[in-house]
Amino acid sequence: MSLRRLGFVLPAWLYLVVFYLYPLATNVRMGFQDFTVSSFYTGVAPFAGLRNYREVFRDPAFAGTVMNTVLFTAGSLALQFGVGLALAVFFRRTFPLNGLLRSLLLVPWLLPLVVSGTAWRWILETDSGVLNQTLLGLHLIGEPIPWLASTSVALAAVTLVNVWVGIPFNMVILYGGLQAIPAELYEAAQLDGAGAGQRFRHLTLPLLRPVTSVVLTLGLIYTLKVFDVIMVLTQGGPADSSQTLTTYSYDLSFQQLAFGRGAAVGNLLILVAVVFAFGYLRAERRAS
Repeated sequence: MSLRRLGFVLPAWLYLVVFYLYPLATNVRMGFQDFTVSSFYTGVAPFAGLRNYREVFRDPAFAGTVMNTVLFTAGSLALQFGVGLALAVFFRRTFPLNGLLRSLLLVPWLLPLVVSGTAWRWILETDSGVLNQTLLGLHLIGEPIPWLASTSVALAAVTLVNVWVGIPFNMVILYGGLQAIPAELYEAAQLDGAGAGQRFRHLTLPLLRPVTSVVLTLGLIYTLKVFDVIMVLTQGGPADSSQTLTTYSYDLSFQQLAFGRGAAVGNLLILVAVVFAFGYLRAERRAS
């Protein structure tokens, strides 16, 4: 490779090494070390083997955190994809202000997550929140619901907020996939007597499969690492009822100062994301 070509490639490689590979390698290494506060000053962090992972697995809070992560991820993916697909199909039709409405629906995706979380914290506030006041005014509930302060509904509340944030992404990608499907196929199916449901089941869903795979894989990886929304809304509480692996890793590292165990949890998240990413790439290779 000539020096001129290397000059174009080198900045990209430096960026990847500094901001991705080095932090990743450091986190993997910390997961196998007894890394404490003093380690930042002395640079001494004894090798601990798998002890950090054993302590994480033995932690009574770990099983509940994993279950919360599974429920949060599955609920977010299902609702984001379902509502996003419904909106994409809806906006495929031509009607006045179509473009304006689609643009407005992108707002949740464009807002910083801290801003979205803060707005929803105000909406879901127990005594003066807009949601409870609206439900009380419509006589749908008899007393305010502690959306963010109840162990039974906190996880559902943060899941719904994350769904609100992720719907625009699903809608945009799926809408692009729908636009790539030739209209002649729908016209031919309609002439053959296929109803709307049959056209959707036998045409739309199969032809959207490549796009669906991309949306679900990226959505899964994104949802696994969601941190901002949960921290702003509940900080993993109350009583760890909305704690996921990302907030659990933060709590271990920066609240309990157990940096080795926090890094171990982060490594587990990376491993799960990598497994699903490779599964997606393998499925795409087989399909092609």
